[in-house]
Amino acid sequence: MTRLRNWQLFAICVLTWGTTWHAITWQVGVTTPEFGVALRFALAGAVILAFAAARGVSLRFAPRQHAWFALQGVFLYGVSYLCVYHAERLLPSGLVAVGYSASPLIAGLGARGLFGVAITPRFIAGGLLGLAGVALVFWPEFGHARDASGTALGALFTVGAVLLSGVGSLAASRNGARGLPFWPALGFGMLYGALCCFIAALAGGQPMALPAIASWWIALLYLALAGSVLTFACFLTLMQRLGPGPAGSIGVMTPLLALVVSTAFEHYRPDALTGIGAALAVLGNVLMLRRGAPAAASSAPTRADLRAGAPAAE
Repeated sequence: MTRLRNWQLFAICVLTWGTTWHAITWQVGVTTPEFGVALRFALAGAVILAFAAARGVSLRFAPRQHAWFALQGVFLYGVSYLCVYHAERLLPSGLVAVGYSASPLIAGLGARGLFGVAITPRFIAGGLLGLAGVALVFWPEFGHARDASGTALGALFTVGAVLLSGVGSLAASRNGARGLPFWPALGFGMLYGALCCFIAALAGGQPMALPAIASWWIALLYLALAGSVLTFACFLTLMQRLGPGPAGSIGVMTPLLALVVSTAFEHYRPDALTGIGAALAVLGNVLMLRRGAPAAASSAPTRADLRAGAPAAE
């Protein structure tokens, strides 16, 4: 990664995370969300821990530290992604990506309440502007959809994903502040998130047979290796070079690309209100991520699908 220029690192993150939202649709409907999320993060976590071990990073931690890894992983890579996958069963992936752009506001408010991180008026204004933009993006769907209840449920899953990933982001911020190394926390966190999803699948009596569909396997490899491993390496390198604020602009561009991909491949047809809402969401994120915004809201490298997604990745 050290040989790549800043614009190349930025492009890899935006192009990869901006398209992972659509890649999820290749798995939804073929297997249950619980099984798909479990396999994705089991593979990604195993690769990351193998990478860390090859670089000589110690993987021995006390049970208490593993408990914090589990808290980070269950919320950030487990239940929040289950909500994302369920939301994409009901909504275009680009809409879910735009909804996820409210994550910095949730993380900032949580950091203020738990850690006493200062919040500037500009951050609050940007967050409210972003929320207004997200609402405008979703609003036309309620008028166009034949099944308004399905659209409402998809919106609720999106809200749940944002709130749950916020809990995971705060746990990740706490782990970083306590000096826990990033790569082991990421790898173990993903494995704990995968374990949570496996348990959910077993508890629900869901089938866990591997599908014989090439597109599903292509999506799995892309989501796990490119969307969850490669992009984190690029994002961390970029954050070390430029700082969390400029690197956080990746989170502004990702939802826009996801909307474009939805329009091109999912028969999604945005209207003028959608365009206005997307612009407001982007402007709100720009205000929140400008230099001087709360660190917990802008620097947590665990938001990729942040979204996851982060994210999140997604």
